[in-house]
Amino acid sequence: MTNASSPHDGAPPPGLRRTVGTVAALNLGYFGVEFWAALALGSVALFADSMDFLEDASVNLLILLALGWSLRARARVGALLALILIAPVAATVWTAWDQIVDPTPPDAVALSAVALGALGVNLTCALLLARFRAASGSLTRAAFLSARNDAFANLAIMAAGVVTLAWPSIWPDLVVGLAIAALNIDAAWEVWEAARKERLAVTP
Repeated sequence: MTNASSPHDGAPPPGLRRTVGTVAALNLGYFGVEFWAALALGSVALFADSMDFLEDASVNLLILLALGWSLRARARVGALLALILIAPVAATVWTAWDQIVDPTPPDAVALSAVALGALGVNLTCALLLARFRAASGSLTRAAFLSARNDAFANLAIMAAGVVTLAWPSIWPDLVVGLAIAALNIDAAWEVWEAARKERLAVTP
């Protein structure tokens, strides 16, 4: 049985703190860019993705606090992160409803350009976190899954921009925004399961 208070259990791998700090700063910075763009363009997809950036920044800041804690403590934080991962869903649904009430499609070129910038940030974060995704259990798994899923989401937003350019409509943006919300729910479930396994590992 793993000892929750063992020194090895609480020691983060070399370079993990610096990597997580860098990822948190990148996410927080692009949250501001994408949130402003979402409001300016009236885009559900960009709004949902900007909430993901804010969520990812929060996840990585929590990881910085929790690194070095016992396996039991990290499992508890992992469960909290699972809840954080689904927090943007409600805000996205509200924004989607607002777009249905006022059906004005976003500017397709600007939508794709902002999503391209977001893709660059998320790919950078995913590459930085990839070698640590098995470290510290559900904590770094949460950060890696968020960055990976957001990269896929950015590709979908760019595709929505192309479709909107050919067929001006709110629906490409709306569908992608709701799909991003669904990705958050799936990632939250994976992190919850990882945290549950960690709790079982330290339970006599």
